[in-house]
Amino acid sequence: MNTTPMSGDYREWFEGIKRSVREAQAQAARSVNRELILIYWRIGRGILERQASEGWGARTIDRLSADLSATFPGMKGFSVRNLKYMKAFASAWSERQIVQCDLAQIPWSTHVALLDKVREPAEREWYVRAAVAQGWTRNILVHQIETRLHERQGKGAHNFRATMPPERAVLAATAFKDPYILDFVELAESANERRLEAALIERIRQFLLELGKGFAFLGSQYHLSVDGRDYYIDLLFYHTRLHSYVVVDLKLDEFKPEYAGKMSFYLSAVDAIVASERDERSIGLLLCRGKDGLVVEYALRSINSPIIVSNYTVLPAALREHLPSPSDLKRLDGSAHAMSAGTGLVAVDDTRLAAKTRAELARRVEAAILARGHSLPLGWAEALAVSADEVSLQAIIRDLDQTGDDILAFLRDHGIDWPEDRSR
Repeated sequence: MNTTPMSGDYREWFEGIKRSVREAQAQAARSVNRELILIYWRIGRGILERQASEGWGARTIDRLSADLSATFPGMKGFSVRNLKYMKAFASAWSERQIVQCDLAQIPWSTHVALLDKVREPAEREWYVRAAVAQGWTRNILVHQIETRLHERQGKGAHNFRATMPPERAVLAATAFKDPYILDFVELAESANERRLEAALIERIRQFLLELGKGFAFLGSQYHLSVDGRDYYIDLLFYHTRLHSYVVVDLKLDEFKPEYAGKMSFYLSAVDAIVASERDERSIGLLLCRGKDGLVVEYALRSINSPIIVSNYTVLPAALREHLPSPSDLKRLDGSAHAMSAGTGLVAVDDTRLAAKTRAELARRVEAAILARGHSLPLGWAEALAVSADEVSLQAIIRDLDQTGDDILAFLRDHGIDWPEDRSR
């Protein structure tokens, strides 16, 4: 009589088969993506070479698009727009760089985002290496570019060189950043540190994304008992690459010297009570609204525990109320499509050029606001480009240097306001 084996051995064998199949599927997907990236680069290189040597004009791409689409009717990706991206891709990267930077591991849509948003070659290579190392999706990559991660990574005032071996000090420094962009947190002016902590826990996935790869969340208000007294750590993490516990202390004001002493106590307690012999020394991250470099340097000079002090930024509640919600962005996008369908303007090259100009101006406005210490939600620049005309955007850029800290009032004075509906 046939029976279905349900023993533990069968279950273990079955799980092994599932892992093997999934690994094979992932390997196949990587292989297909690699070949696609390489052929796109070769097409782009061919366009560049023939335009340079034989003087072929822009209409060559139109002809090539039509011929390839007719020859391979089941394949997508041979539009005029995509062929121009292939040309830009081949211009941006050499064949040697494709191999050295593992470019073929990244999906084509991610490469398109890099070409659109990063112009400096060294900066683009930085993001490629980070995307490969950390497995970023396209949306995560765009978020990291828009928040200028390459300028923030490895920053922060710390005493790692004095408290760690040289190689470990360098590795630890690269695991942190300054400032941390917490634009997903809504914080009123009257909020306290516990409210900030609760807001981060409510958005723990976004917070982990901002912290970066390697951070594992262990708990909030983590209890420690020392000599019969109770102490509570704001947030406790474990860093899987550093093999260290990371104690995070949240402050709603600027750094003060006494914060370093309290953090040093927490770290000593975690090393003694929580950590094992296999773990490295715990690291403290003090997140403050601001810091004076010299004050931090003096405060950490005599501290024997590894501590880093970083700023963080949140979006002021008053400003967030007037920024577009995800539903606003969808409605604006839908309105734009409906308008183009009714008028046919999208097919006009001048309109496309004007839209591109507005998008560039909107990105400059966004960059200026971010530089002033404010953070903005994803898609803000795109929504601004749809809702404001070119003249208004140019006026905003011209006057930004003269405005005070009230960005909301400044934008309102320039006619930038958002729909009242804030449903999410």
